[in-house]
Amino acid sequence: MRNIKIIEVRSEIGAGTRGASLGVDAIKVAALDFMSSLFVNIPTEVIPDENKLLYEPVESPYAKRIKGVYTMYERISQSVNETLKSGLFPIILAGDHSTAGGTIAGIKMAKPKGRLGVIWIDAHADMHTPYTTPSGNMHGMPLAASLGEDNTENKTHKLDSNTVEWWNKLKNIGKIFPKIMPEDIVFIGLRDYEKEEEALLKKHNIKVIPVQEVRKKGVENIVRQTMLHLSNCEDVYVSFDVDSLDSSISRGTGTPVSNGLKEKEAEDILATLMQNHKICCFEITEVNPTLDKENLMAEIAFNILQRSVNLLLVN
Repeated sequence: MRNIKIIEVRSEIGAGTRGASLGVDAIKVAALDFMSSLFVNIPTEVIPDENKLLYEPVESPYAKRIKGVYTMYERISQSVNETLKSGLFPIILAGDHSTAGGTIAGIKMAKPKGRLGVIWIDAHADMHTPYTTPSGNMHGMPLAASLGEDNTENKTHKLDSNTVEWWNKLKNIGKIFPKIMPEDIVFIGLRDYEKEEEALLKKHNIKVIPVQEVRKKGVENIVRQTMLHLSNCEDVYVSFDVDSLDSSISRGTGTPVSNGLKEKEAEDILATLMQNHKICCFEITEVNPTLDKENLMAEIAFNILQRSVNLLLVN
């Protein structure tokens, strides 16, 4: 049996649309609607946010609110590090996906010698850097920061020294650089990325499992293939962005994309993964109830969370 701790991160300073910070509470409302005692029985830690920055002018157009993102990385990495060191399994409920870089840093701080695998279930690659970003939104950058990747060979912007300094600080958080290797990443459901990110996927030959492959081979085969690819990793972190689901069901998220996973496919993938002893941390991110109808996105996220928790408790 695994002892779980839930870490609530109500941060949305890395997103382009507003409302992801309300995702955690929307999931808790779904739990109440389903009369679940999940949030009563599992210890929870709330990470303070920096959402006040949303009311202030943006300093770095190519890395919006990067100082606040750095602060969030520090807080989350410390929490995840302490959670793992105390023998608990961290489940992170996050607002926007930018804070995932802090989660990865925390795992590496707790287990600095081990190789960390990353399963990124997401419509997007999140491998932009301040040099390549089309939007400046930091939720498109957590994997690049964790890889220590600038991607300057595909750069489209010239950065000021302040942005460069903060980006370098972000990549070096926890004094571990880089935190992950490209061969230790598996994307599931990836289907929307820019040419600069595509260049990195090709350069590093990063493993991508498209939605069609999930349908063709079936969930068990996909999970087996994923874990086989990450067989040299001692620990594996799973980050689930709800926009990996098809846009017909993932309305309640900032960047929905068509041709995504069905709810049952995502739920089965995550349930199968949670039965593997290498999984050390699980994250659900980018639920935005302000874009939703009748809290549907949060209800789907809660169903996935509940089933994952049940499996972690028995394994």
